[in-house]
Amino acid sequence: MSDSSKNPVLAWLLLVLLALVWGTSFILMKKSLATYSVTEVAAGRLFLASLFFLPIMLRTRVPRDRFPYLLISALMGYVIPAFLFSKAGTRLNSSLSGMLNSLSPLFTLIIGFVFYGQSRRWLQIIGILIGLTGSLLLIFAQQTGSINLTDPYALLIVSATVMYGININTIVKHLSHLPALTMTAWTFAFIGPISLVALLTSDFFPKLASPQNLQPTLYLLILGLLGSGLASILFNRIVQLASGIFASSVTYLIPMVAIGWGLWDGENITLQQFIGMGVILTGIYLVNKK
Repeated sequence: MSDSSKNPVLAWLLLVLLALVWGTSFILMKKSLATYSVTEVAAGRLFLASLFFLPIMLRTRVPRDRFPYLLISALMGYVIPAFLFSKAGTRLNSSLSGMLNSLSPLFTLIIGFVFYGQSRRWLQIIGILIGLTGSLLLIFAQQTGSINLTDPYALLIVSATVMYGININTIVKHLSHLPALTMTAWTFAFIGPISLVALLTSDFFPKLASPQNLQPTLYLLILGLLGSGLASILFNRIVQLASGIFASSVTYLIPMVAIGWGLWDGENITLQQFIGMGVILTGIYLVNKK
């Protein structure tokens, strides 16, 4: 039985806090990309977070038979999506990125009952279809509200949400018995070396040392420590307190935060995007409705 029945208030409080942190990540990525390349933002945020977790990793242990699942979690939950989100951030505004990210619960459910034998209900299937319809409205919406069937950048974020679904089901099935902090620290033990190799092929460290890059570097540091580090601990703990579907429903709230930051930064939100987000949230509500 999940711990959420013992302390549901804590699970919801952590969910709201996580939404605030992750919702802010999109605008931080956008600001960091003003100076750093896609590779540098994606790998840099993960490398900085891995340094934060290094002391914790050195003081804890996990069974070696969990290493393959930690590697899957590292790649599917962090490394590859970080590059996809950073690449998409060069073309999509932070509000749209946050909206599309709300597909994560849908793919968590799909992967769960297709590959992990979890139960499915007709109401959830209807919710999936509604949510996917909403995502199409967002994928093909331009700033003017018109339809564009050739822009692949939104599909990068959709691909990332599929990987998030794989990661969440991996955590639930194979890693949820580990303490949240230990699990996260050891996941970043795999992430750190991968991100470092990517950074060594770029100009990341010279840029990091340059005083004129102080502001974007600060954005990237916050993105790494909070958006990747703290958020990962919160997310893994929510999975343990409740379930993978509940944890992924943080994306109910992320679009709201992302929209707020986008409006503050002067971005335009079209009517079609609002409609698409509403359709997505309706679908996700049905997916999670008991």
